Amino acid sequence: MGGCFSKPKPVEVKIEVVLPEKERGKEELSANGRASPLVYKVNGTARHYHLEEHPIAGNPYHTPRDAVEASVCHVKDLENGQMREVDLGCGKALLIKEGGDFHAVGHKCPHYGAPLVKGVLSRGRVRCPWHGACFNITTGDIEDFPGLDSLPRFQVKIEKEKVYIRASKQALQAQRRTKMMAKCISLSNYNLSSTNVLIIGAGAAGLVCAETLRQEGFSDRIVMCTMDRHLPYDRPKLSKSMDSHPEQIALRPKEFFCSYDIEVLTEMQVAAVDIKNKTAVFKDGFKMEYNKLLVATGSMPKALSCKGKEVENVFNIRTPEDANRVVKLAASKNVVIVGASFLGMEVAAYLSERAHSVSLVELEEVPFRRSFGERVGRAMMKMFESNRVKFYMQTEVSELREQEGKLKEVVLKSGKVLRADVCVVGVGAVPATSFLKQSGINIDSKGFIVVNKMMQTNVPGVFAAGDAVTFPLALRNNKKVNVPHWQMAHMHGHGEGFDDVVIQGDLDELKFVAFYTKSDEVVAVASMNYDPIVSKVAEVLAAGRAIRKRDVELFVRHGKTGDMSWLTGKGS
Repeated sequence: MGGCFSKPKPVEVKIEVVLPEKERGKEELSANGRASPLVYKVNGTARHYHLEEHPIAGNPYHTPRDAVEASVCHVKDLENGQMREVDLGCGKALLIKEGGDFHAVGHKCPHYGAPLVKGVLSRGRVRCPWHGACFNITTGDIEDFPGLDSLPRFQVKIEKEKVYIRASKQALQAQRRTKMMAKCISLSNYNLSSTNVLIIGAGAAGLVCAETLRQEGFSDRIVMCTMDRHLPYDRPKLSKSMDSHPEQIALRPKEFFCSYDIEVLTEMQVAAVDIKNKTAVFKDGFKMEYNKLLVATGSMPKALSCKGKEVENVFNIRTPEDANRVVKLAASKNVVIVGASFLGMEVAAYLSERAHSVSLVELEEVPFRRSFGERVGRAMMKMFESNRVKFYMQTEVSELREQEGKLKEVVLKSGKVLRADVCVVGVGAVPATSFLKQSGINIDSKGFIVVNKMMQTNVPGVFAAGDAVTFPLALRNNKKVNVPHWQMAHMHGHGEGFDDVVIQGDLDELKFVAFYTKSDEVVAVASMNYDPIVSKVAEVLAAGRAIRKRDVELFVRHGKTGDMSWLTGKGS
């Protein structure tokens, strides 16, 4: 079970926690003082909580020994709307000029480290060129996901026509900032089997909910529970960096949860929810009452239904242990991947240089055909084939054969028999909501939890978010949709279906941008080695402006690979 067992160590950036005066007064008068670890037992299993008051940390920007100041450019070196990466000697910052004013923030996106200087500056914020996260250039605050952290903000001054930046060395090194948060002050009369907010699921949606509550000053108890044995981690990285340890892909370190009193119960599965008594019943018999409930359980991978599906060394990549085990078993061995999904293709890419052979089995004719169209799909397939990945398309698995209990061969319905020491299955997922079937919470025919625009279910006080929900999308006339995407788990766009694809660039060279259109409107865009055009499109759509197919076709016809003024409405 997860929890805090020792005094928190310093995190990357110290945060000044400011509580409302009335709440601070309650905290100072608490009869509990510094709380001792709390222990209780359920069915003989000890569960520990350690709650302690945390001192308000000093602001690192006000520490003279930590500060560095440097002249970075002349005021005329930057025009309005320009950005520049500048070096302060012990770290870099992003200098921005907009509306005649200079701003300085961290130069790397806290999500995956993308250089923000290659992003898009618009309407007082900079958008990441890789995954679209947005940051306010005045405050550094994150305003659009994915990602959890904001950017550090640095002081800018002008003296004798020179631009100076004053920054914290610590912040320059960290390149990320956690928003100020409250913590739990209800230390007296503590009831271990009752919480104000219970969050079922510890993925991106659940963690963002918990953090947002603390950022908004919520100071009552928050409990997250998960079937996983680890604190919340970046699950999409399991197929991108398969030999990572849980600590390397953790969304937050253990000290973070201790510092802000967000309790996480690991290896705890909720078996049922009693909405009448506002109680969650766990598989081991433990019960927890709640005032407000968020269900953010995500999805579960589909299993193969063929003969021999229980053979050893057949995996769904669901946990770090799964991914680590596959990498170990695949070394110089034969790997078969079933399903050309994002997960399947990423696993194939990761193992192509490690395994003796990598074979990919897919029911469709082309990978990603439904998501990106046939032409883009074929280009991706060609790239993988050049990296020793063998495709078996328009077929599926009929049998998994064993030898001494372990996988030996994968038999396809086409009759082909593939040698296989390990098999990875990525054939889709279903919402992890079966435990709610008798709860009274509205679930549709596919198993998705139905919510309104406020993410509320049909039951008062019960909310849901992430992959497990279907919600009304304002951009599509409030049509109920489900979008199983990392960014959507952080904040509930969506491009639904397309009837044509307009491509600029070279598919063979894998340098292109694809505009997906429906009737005369661009509904989505994808690119490779063409940054930051996707972020530019996202910014246009975020501003409520439509992009017409005829404008895109004109752009492609003229081959304006570098000039995108037509997209932003600037220029001719």
